[in-house]
Amino acid sequence: MLAHFGYGVLALAFLLALYSIAAAAYGEAKKNAAMVESARRAMLLTFPLITVSVFILIYLLVNNHYEIEYVWSVSNREMPTYLKITALWGGQAGSLVFWSWLMSAFAFAVTLRKWDRDKEFLPWVIVVSSVTLAFFLGMSVFIESPFKFIPTASIPPDGRGLNPLLRHPGMIAHPPMLYLGFVAFTIPYAFAIAALITGRTDDRWLRITRRWTLWAWLFLSIGLVLGMRWSYDVLGWGGYWAWDPVETSALMPWLTGTAFLHSAMIQERRNVFKFWNMLLVMLTYALVIFGTFLTRSGVLSSVHAFAQSAIGPFFFAFIGTTFIVSIALLLYRWDDLKSDVEIKSMLSRETLLLFGALLFLGILVVSFWGVIFPLISELATGHKVTVGPPFYERATGPLWAALMILMAVVPFSAWVYATVKSIGRAFWKPAVAALLVPVALFAGGMRNWVALVGFTLAAMGAFSTLYDFWRGARARSRKSDENIFLAFWKLLLRNRRRYGGYIVHIAMMVMAVGILGIELFQTETQQNLAVGDTMSLAGYTLRFDSLAQFPHVDGRYITRAALTVFKGDKNLGQIFPRYDLYPSGEPMTIPGVRSTWLDDVYAVVINWEHISPQSTPIRVYHNPLVKWMWMGSYLFILGMLIAVYPEKEVEYVPARAARTGRGRK
Repeated sequence: MLAHFGYGVLALAFLLALYSIAAAAYGEAKKNAAMVESARRAMLLTFPLITVSVFILIYLLVNNHYEIEYVWSVSNREMPTYLKITALWGGQAGSLVFWSWLMSAFAFAVTLRKWDRDKEFLPWVIVVSSVTLAFFLGMSVFIESPFKFIPTASIPPDGRGLNPLLRHPGMIAHPPMLYLGFVAFTIPYAFAIAALITGRTDDRWLRITRRWTLWAWLFLSIGLVLGMRWSYDVLGWGGYWAWDPVETSALMPWLTGTAFLHSAMIQERRNVFKFWNMLLVMLTYALVIFGTFLTRSGVLSSVHAFAQSAIGPFFFAFIGTTFIVSIALLLYRWDDLKSDVEIKSMLSRETLLLFGALLFLGILVVSFWGVIFPLISELATGHKVTVGPPFYERATGPLWAALMILMAVVPFSAWVYATVKSIGRAFWKPAVAALLVPVALFAGGMRNWVALVGFTLAAMGAFSTLYDFWRGARARSRKSDENIFLAFWKLLLRNRRRYGGYIVHIAMMVMAVGILGIELFQTETQQNLAVGDTMSLAGYTLRFDSLAQFPHVDGRYITRAALTVFKGDKNLGQIFPRYDLYPSGEPMTIPGVRSTWLDDVYAVVINWEHISPQSTPIRVYHNPLVKWMWMGSYLFILGMLIAVYPEKEVEYVPARAARTGRGRK
């Protein structure tokens, strides 16, 4: 009965989403404010309705209602309560409801804002948001219902259980963060479409959605970092990013979203690149739906993907329809999006930011081609040919290097006009400091030229940003007679968006150090060890002390090795790699890791079928500097939190070009 009620509430929310689309469009066409308000209230109501449905599904999961197919497929009696709750997004049907719930929450929040100055946007924001919501609700109501019953005669006594790979804390939080990022990008897209339809093509829509975009980018960034950590901690292959098709599809909207964030600053400051910003936000929305499609359609093999499903064609049709409509509107407003402002300098800040956006799009093109190539090869030859990490790394490496150079130069460039001389006057000091890094590394024995260049660029980007911080703090200190630390703090509070972004840039340089370390200098070895045997790698010696094999109360069968790590004669402690085998037959590898700022010693037990105290296969990786990547990610999140922290809103004054000769259509 409860499941029927949950399904009925979900269906009602779907009907309300459809109603809000029709009422908003009709109200705008007839200039009927009451109908638009009715549409707004209908959209507001979808959130509490879907919330009821979500809580019903959680109740069914927690209380072991295995007569529901979804509950049976993602939970069992041995799972702790917190895992049963997170099983909400652990399968196809539940994750679609979760996506809809978050979408309704964002739509609820955006329609509660004050619309006094932007009433013409409201109906179209409702239409775009409700179309997206109705699509996902339709998938849940008609194709992938989480409330589908198992025939009474076949109800199992226990569930199949959540995929072991999804039980890691990082993977519990990883999908919600990605979904939050994906869903939040719908709001800027909705305002962009509203601006095109109404002809209000000034920067007002950008200013309204600035914080939405920042939050979307933050959530998506956290989701990507958590995914990397999960890969490093659970998959047992010694790395953090394998250019898997699904994880790459999550990176693609991050790339366009990053380009949009930087390009939007140019339009706000110089009233240029209107067409470009519209295109970027449309691409981001399309890639969000595309990434969701790849995860759920089953067209690509991935450890992240759900099983093959019938929803794939519907996703493909939705992506195509929304993208064609978006581009048609963009072309219709082509003349309105032109700017009379000229770019006067190839080294001005707006030009450099544009180059940065183009580099991000270059990485997007490489990523997109790598993701879809297996589909194209299968259509052309009947065989699915995949591309591996070497393709991505060689193609995107120079683009990432160029971005690092831009991040080092941009702080010293001025808006409107800049020259080599004007930039060089400030840039030479951090550049000289950065050049000391490769000299020191070369003197220390490093001969890998890629590493020398990479570490130099990372140092240059970090030193340049820190120097710009110091210049600003010193200028304020002299002007206000404050000490340098207080001046720095007040400078940060005064312009959180700018200096929060600078902290993000420094964080990316720190992450680059970790990426260069593990990608260029990782080594590995593998041996079959008996208790008491040792193996050596990169100056470390690992002694195999013991092997324990025992059942766990939740049904797992655990194989755990104890290894003592030595550096020379110094005992550095023990690590405990293990292999968990679940009743379903699914294994999960948990590495044993000793981590420092210089390196990780990362050991895994492999080939569990052939393990014994007399012969246990152990694989060990030496991962230099990888901890820098994780610490850089924490700094990255801190910078974004500073950037999104609310500042006092400046009263909006419409630009002269807010309405063009074509007028409102």
